[in-house]
Amino acid sequence: MIELLNLALDANGGLDRWRKVTRLDVRLRLSGSLFELKGYPDGLRDVHVIIDPIAPSVELVPFPRNGTRGLFVPSQVWLQSDDGKRNDELLDPKHAYDGHIRSTPWNDLQFLYFIAYAFWNYFTMPFFLMNSGIVCTEGAEHIESGEIWRSIKAEFPADIDTHSKEQTFYFDNKGFLQRHDYFTDVAKGTVAHYCHDYRCFDGFWFPTRRRVVSRRDDGTTVLSGSSTVLIDIDSVIISSSSDEETLKGK
Repeated sequence: MIELLNLALDANGGLDRWRKVTRLDVRLRLSGSLFELKGYPDGLRDVHVIIDPIAPSVELVPFPRNGTRGLFVPSQVWLQSDDGKRNDELLDPKHAYDGHIRSTPWNDLQFLYFIAYAFWNYFTMPFFLMNSGIVCTEGAEHIESGEIWRSIKAEFPADIDTHSKEQTFYFDNKGFLQRHDYFTDVAKGTVAHYCHDYRCFDGFWFPTRRRVVSRRDDGTTVLSGSSTVLIDIDSVIISSSSDEETLKGK
């Protein structure tokens, strides 16, 4: 484990404690110009995101409308009514974007796949980088907003649902993620993803505002333009194996 990753793990709640986490319940709002372009101008106004950090799996309630929910597991997404009936599904979803350009609209399942795997990545960071097959190396220092950020360059295997094979994560001197650079294979965009307004939930630190903006070839970002993606997090509830054991003992 590289020293910078170890710093980030400790700063965000600790790897030993994270390994006991069994579920995250997140309340958030999602908007941005990307979703307008893809045919979803309202984004997600108020959604409950249920994340299993181990499986992995993600459930969005409601999605894409009241009475229906969206579910994700690796290489599969589906829509399910609240009574448990599966309505529609997409297998091997990565290939559902073949031939797409930036302006190609999405259907509900394509929208679901993109946001579900992204949420799983975002809300399990930086612990996600400990997953088998991800190769991390420390990159060059980066100066932005009068601060010096250290970077981790990560290379992902093909069997992990994520934005792109190569991604760069920038951390401040406390170990908190400040910026995340990637190319979105399914949305066809070169972006920088900024993390703001960290809050502590049950001993773990999460940014409560995430803003994604365009990134130029030289690495500079278009901060004055519209947000490609904007995520506002209202709450995060952590469930762990110790909580479950306590309940069983009652």
